[in-house]
Amino acid sequence: MRLLARFLLALLLVAQCAAAEVVRFPRPESETDRRFDYAIDLLKLALSKVGPDYRVELAESPMNQERQILELEAGRTIDVAPVPSSAEREARLLAVYIPINRGVLGLRLGLVRKGDAASFAGVNTLEDLKRLRLAQGQYWPDTEILRANGIPVIPAPNYEGLFRMLVGGRFDYFPRSVLEIWNEQASNADALEVEPRIALYYPHYTSYFMLNRSNTRLAETLRQGLEKAIADGSADRLFEQHHGERLRRAQLDKRIIIELKNPLVTPGAPVNRPELWYDFRRK
Repeated sequence: MRLLARFLLALLLVAQCAAAEVVRFPRPESETDRRFDYAIDLLKLALSKVGPDYRVELAESPMNQERQILELEAGRTIDVAPVPSSAEREARLLAVYIPINRGVLGLRLGLVRKGDAASFAGVNTLEDLKRLRLAQGQYWPDTEILRANGIPVIPAPNYEGLFRMLVGGRFDYFPRSVLEIWNEQASNADALEVEPRIALYYPHYTSYFMLNRSNTRLAETLRQGLEKAIADGSADRLFEQHHGERLRRAQLDKRIIIELKNPLVTPGAPVNRPELWYDFRRK
């Protein structure tokens, strides 16, 4: 009887998996790319709040931000992606206006070559920042934000290539989200370190889950699931699990915060819902 029960349970699990709707998510650009870890867990959490009938799968091929946007727009290999916001992207895609990383994506620390941190001791203001050699991804909204503040930016087409360029001396300071920089430094521990004195801040800079504009049903499902996770506290717990230690490690209260204007804040941004944003100044 036990063997029969196990067999029937296995059949039930197989049937449930077969019936589940697959939600396709981008595959990171490399094996060491951990930028999507939190977003995929948040996606799974949101879907779990609206029923058991969803299964998240990674796309077969890695893709950068621009490729994700093209695939979503064409309705091809992915269904949803955590896309950094801009008016142009929101015009092309359907955004779920709940900030994925609560605006912490806009808190930036500097990745620099090992042994070079002391050379940034005189950087205290935006004008000082303009004298540095910075780089960002060619299609990243960060590039537009930095340039809008008068900061020269060296663009690069490839995420992994940016680290090689920094190590090779092509530029000197690589602003990275406080959520991303610790994993990236650990992957390049022999060559790179985190600059300890300053932080950049782009207000209300965030990623949203974005979809093809015709995929309104899944977008509404995600919105409902995210709202439920926020209401019952499970979204808070997931945020703390992924990001709490990284934010504490950044010691933002001991850093000089250089606040930049963010021209990419769009009309859809829920700026009037403070519970959706992380207020680092009150922590």
